[in-house]
Amino acid sequence: MDKNTLISSFGKWVAPINFSHFEKQVAATNQDKYTKKLTTKAYLMLFLYAHLQEEESLRAISDAVLDEDLGQALGLDGISASQLSRKNREVDPSLMANVFLHLVQQIHRHKQGKKRVDLPVKIIDSSTIPLSLSRYKWATFRKTKAGVKLHLRLVFMDKGTVYPEKAIVTPANIHDRTQLEVLIDEKEAMYVFDRGYVDYERFDRYCDKGIFFASRLKKNAVIRTLETFSVAEESPIMSDSMVVIGTPQKRTENVFRLIETVDSKGNVIRLVTNRFDLSAEEIGDIYRSRWAIELFFKWLKQHVRIKTFFGTSEEAIQNQIFMALIAYCLLVLVQMETKAKQSILQLKRWLKSFLWKSYEKWFHRIQFRSMRRKRKLST
Repeated sequence: MDKNTLISSFGKWVAPINFSHFEKQVAATNQDKYTKKLTTKAYLMLFLYAHLQEEESLRAISDAVLDEDLGQALGLDGISASQLSRKNREVDPSLMANVFLHLVQQIHRHKQGKKRVDLPVKIIDSSTIPLSLSRYKWATFRKTKAGVKLHLRLVFMDKGTVYPEKAIVTPANIHDRTQLEVLIDEKEAMYVFDRGYVDYERFDRYCDKGIFFASRLKKNAVIRTLETFSVAEESPIMSDSMVVIGTPQKRTENVFRLIETVDSKGNVIRLVTNRFDLSAEEIGDIYRSRWAIELFFKWLKQHVRIKTFFGTSEEAIQNQIFMALIAYCLLVLVQMETKAKQSILQLKRWLKSFLWKSYEKWFHRIQFRSMRRKRKLST
């Protein structure tokens, strides 16, 4: 990138990517050995731009490079759709996965300055992205359907800040529970997941390892109550008890806490957890934070390009999904740096408006709006 690009809003947005380290990885894997025009670095920047602008096709991305500012940022005066297609299927997805992980590490460093007395809430879930069976035969999971599944661990900081921390892309026929060993691997966290992940043996292992969790329990789960706890009349909690789970032939070795409460639609739900140090209301609130991952998947599908893909190979699919996560993390870093109160979507809209202007104008817009919002709240 030249000097003008670096001081542009686009340059500021992609600046957290360690391009020096990235290019060393590219060189180590000989990714650009026979590349004459579209380097892997330019490919990454161009497809991040495509996510930002929600471009619909490789031809549209090819036409976008004709823009003088974008072409200058990439070091390209033009690129064909066929060249983009070839590069898209040749790039090793592990390169994009590493960029994503490095950005997550930067978000962690930003968080370290914020003191937390409670354990961070980390939500586990997956989302299936349907594909055309005729074009994606390698992703078949039913007789008439194809698809991939994004398994995700999302960190819930507060109602305004969430970010993806770990991601695995698999064919859609891979069961959610098979990814838990990778997604749940730290003690200093509170994991939240739905009943699709219920596994009594794992629950026992989490207790033995000191890993905390809260999950919704299946309706047909066999419960033996050992002790009941009192619940205030005005509480949304219907019951709170200590239990063991399972049949006599296959029962948990550890005791758990079972809480009955209602969801947003008034339906009774049963929550199981191995935390006895929090109130039942706090456990209920922690489980309700699961909505954040549903909103996150919805955001990805609506505001970056992962519902339709620019390539048909497994590599192209993985690259596009990881770059969508990279684009989101870059916006989270801007949100943290500017201490913005606006949503990620609003920051994205302003970025598109100021894309090739000085990033100071973009940041001024963010901070000006934040100050106005702060004054309104104080009056």
